[in-house]
Amino acid sequence: MGSCIICGVDVDGHICDSHDQDVCFEFTGSKPEELTRGRFYRGSVDGIADFGVFIDIGDHVTGLLHESELDRRLESITWQPGDTVYVQVKNVRDNGNVDLGWSLRQGESEFRGSLVDTGSSEQLPGDVDESAVEPDEPPSVTSRTVSVEAGQPREGEEEAAEPVSYAPTTVDDLEDAVGDHVRIEGTVVDVHQTSGPTIFEVRDATGTVECAAFDGAGVRAYPDVEADDVVRLDGVVERRRGELQVETEALSALAGEEREAIVDRLDSAVEDRAVPDGYESLAPTDAIAAARDDVIAAATEIRRAVFEGRPVVLRHDGTVDGFAGAAGIERAVRGLVEAEHEEADAVYHYVDRRPLDGTVYDMEDAMRDVTAMLDARERHGERVPLFVFVDAASTAESADGLDLLSVYDARSIVIDGGPVDDAVGTGAVAHVDSDDPASVTAAALAAEVGAATNGAVADDLRHLPALSYWRGVPDAYTDLAAAAGYDADDVETLREAIALEAFYQAHGDKRQLIADLLFGDSALAERASEQFEERVRREVRTAESHVERRRSNGTAVGVLDTDSFTHQYDFPPARVLLAALAADAEGELGAVLGVGKDRLLVWGERPVDVREVAGKVREAVPEAGVEARGGHDGEIVFLSGERDAVVDATIAALAETH
Repeated sequence: MGSCIICGVDVDGHICDSHDQDVCFEFTGSKPEELTRGRFYRGSVDGIADFGVFIDIGDHVTGLLHESELDRRLESITWQPGDTVYVQVKNVRDNGNVDLGWSLRQGESEFRGSLVDTGSSEQLPGDVDESAVEPDEPPSVTSRTVSVEAGQPREGEEEAAEPVSYAPTTVDDLEDAVGDHVRIEGTVVDVHQTSGPTIFEVRDATGTVECAAFDGAGVRAYPDVEADDVVRLDGVVERRRGELQVETEALSALAGEEREAIVDRLDSAVEDRAVPDGYESLAPTDAIAAARDDVIAAATEIRRAVFEGRPVVLRHDGTVDGFAGAAGIERAVRGLVEAEHEEADAVYHYVDRRPLDGTVYDMEDAMRDVTAMLDARERHGERVPLFVFVDAASTAESADGLDLLSVYDARSIVIDGGPVDDAVGTGAVAHVDSDDPASVTAAALAAEVGAATNGAVADDLRHLPALSYWRGVPDAYTDLAAAAGYDADDVETLREAIALEAFYQAHGDKRQLIADLLFGDSALAERASEQFEERVRREVRTAESHVERRRSNGTAVGVLDTDSFTHQYDFPPARVLLAALAADAEGELGAVLGVGKDRLLVWGERPVDVREVAGKVREAVPEAGVEARGGHDGEIVFLSGERDAVVDATIAALAETH
């Protein structure tokens, strides 16, 4: 039993509840949960961000003083890293993040007393066992830079009295090593310079962690160490801003046998971890069973990229099929990245989803990606990404773009519901395709790849395949969606909502919006579906009186001049309009053609292989320069002067094949 240092009442400790906020505390604990909410602590400025100030509370815990808590505008703050400030602990979150509040008292003399909070009790400053409390700064400069093997300090430094012993540790074990001196051997994944320390992201066989090295504010520490170097790093494990970080005390790039031994160990560990364990098909249809080996190969490549610290870039067609498939893989990869990387914003560095304007990945797209890739490598030390194409890049028109990626050692995966051209193989490491375009979509295959990539999210992906079928959803996928809680009406609502959002701002990934639609907010989907139906009805009313009805060999075909009789730059796009016109005809039309100046789209009552149709048209009108652009559901392009002949030949080909 003791007495309160302010009022003298008997208490267990040195401060009563009534005066707990009248003293300032020095924190000597090592974990955020050891802080006491409501108390005022002495801290030091760690760094200033756009949204607030990060404050070190003691040596091992960092909290955020949000700009809304300050008594002045953030822009007017003149603090420098290391400046002493006094803050109040307002909240300690379950993930270890600490929310701080502003203290009007900014000097120890303004408080009525001071105590030391050890994390388990409070003590008078003079009663603290100094040998048991880590000092604010390391014992000496030399203890942070000494070569452990040789025991020799750097040139110009005084010799250390006692070399520090660093325990060999894996990233996976750092959670239990806060405050300890550790040694990590691994590969540098990324290097980026902040206004304070240099941050090295280091990967070993078990995970990845950020390591901070300080050689002056904004000065590049260890400038000879770059991304992809194999290193040995000695340092102290800290918790900064709720995340683990190693304060680097010595860092060296390895060479020769030492390097090769670590590389072999890391490669072996990555190979073992990359192969999916226990993958089970979401819906074991014949098409999925036939593609199983390719699904596992694609998932293995994606997992390997995550474990190696390489970004995964998803490129997809701006359709429901493309958005649903790519978003499913994105969800799987995000989960892996969050588990692999300590920093909270890792998913924004290691997962990127970018829609394409169509199914072709041309040189313009590839040059844009290569430019961004080289810029990221130059500015941030990022590694070469893995590119994953969903409902895109499966035909010969994409071969040059994929080949450009391969020049820079960027690997590619192509996922499509139809056949993948042999010409695409130049840059691709895995194909996932089906020989029967009517049996499976890109989204269905991508959902399987997502489930194999990260089994923890497999249940989240079960409704995605059904979304990608505008007609004749296979029973296996209807049942799969129903088991996930989506009946036929729910699926149609979601399909229409995604189609609407995919059209507007087609070049933006709309990451959170698409995630909300696909995996959460039914009210949002219902509203978007209503807008979809309203806009489609309006466009159908405009176009249906201009549909020319033609017949060949008993097949009725509708022909619409999309240049003259549609609002070309408004929703719905031509393919969605053709589907709506066919549905409005209630079975009277076997197919509907959307014909522009030099291109043609086909929507059939049953799926149409446009590439097969284009081959027959090319034989019938060899002088028309006919080509199929895109996959089996792509478009036919031709010389505008042969438009009438191409339309006639297309109708005849549909009558023969449909």
